[in-house]
Amino acid sequence: MPPHGGDGPPGPPGLLDALKDDLTFPLAWGTSPVRDPAHWRRAARTVVEDALLVPAEPALPYDPEHIPGPDGDAYARELVTVTLTRRTRARGVLLTPHGTGPFPAVLLLHDHGSRFDIGKEKCVRPWYDDTRLVSAGEWAARHFDGRFPGDELARRGYAVLCFDALGWGERGPLVYEEQQALASTLYQLGSSLAGLHAREDQRAAAFLAGLDRVDARRVAAAGWSMGGYRAWQAAALCDHVTAAASVCWMSGLKQLLVPGSNTLRGQSAFHMLHPGLARHLDLPDVAGIAAPKPMLFLHGGRDPHFPADGVRAAYDRLRTVWRSWDAEERLRLRVRPDHGHTFDSPMQDETYAWLDSVLHP
Repeated sequence: MPPHGGDGPPGPPGLLDALKDDLTFPLAWGTSPVRDPAHWRRAARTVVEDALLVPAEPALPYDPEHIPGPDGDAYARELVTVTLTRRTRARGVLLTPHGTGPFPAVLLLHDHGSRFDIGKEKCVRPWYDDTRLVSAGEWAARHFDGRFPGDELARRGYAVLCFDALGWGERGPLVYEEQQALASTLYQLGSSLAGLHAREDQRAAAFLAGLDRVDARRVAAAGWSMGGYRAWQAAALCDHVTAAASVCWMSGLKQLLVPGSNTLRGQSAFHMLHPGLARHLDLPDVAGIAAPKPMLFLHGGRDPHFPADGVRAAYDRLRTVWRSWDAEERLRLRVRPDHGHTFDSPMQDETYAWLDSVLHP
């Protein structure tokens, strides 16, 4: 997420405060009149699906095209182009461990970061583009201690798939100020930027789970920053995702609606904004639809983008949902007090160890 700027959104402060007070999230677990967790999950997912504005297309052929690349360190590399929606087709990277499958798999979802020349290359070291390799190396050095999460996971025995989201890498690059125009255009067309991302991530997960080399019972979504948002959202909305690891993206919504927050600035916020959804559910309520799947939420106590009170509020809501399934042991909620908005080596190692514990039992 980009640095904060400005003091808050334009508009009458009294009106904005009143609208914020009106957010009661009446369909949240514990507030909703639905008391059976399975019935609540179905009802809540229906509400979220409607808010996406982009229709589901589960029967659409993927028509994959594979281009093999040079082997990595104990894994094969290839480029794969897939139809994600009726109007969008994207090229991604697919890593497969050497050996006999089927393998556990990770759908790796890249961050925002206000850098659009690279997308999938933020997660997987590119072998196919020297210019993007330079940018990717800079990104990995800045945020990941020089490590590429996708390559690290492939070395640990996971099949890994990562696509560019619309606006990044080969599907861009956007200029920062163009994000708002793109989101507005899609809204004018009865569609949604955040909804398109969600649908594409659903399709990517289903494609990954359907590969012969993959054990469909062991498919996780994982990501950092905006990728963390996308990971828990994919777990909530896609049955093909059986676990998720979200790093540095979770909060109660009200705690984000404060002056200076990216959530109120527009631009990057539109990638994670489903119109009208807040009238029904808070952010952790949406993530709670994933229960009782194994889930990791990992935060830095010094993260300027996610105030501590918002993280605590969200964690409390998440615990309540998993507890309703008698599955609290499947939910890991962690804050590393000395860390900020980063996915450095200690946070990576904790995430990979957790994935091993739930996908390599």
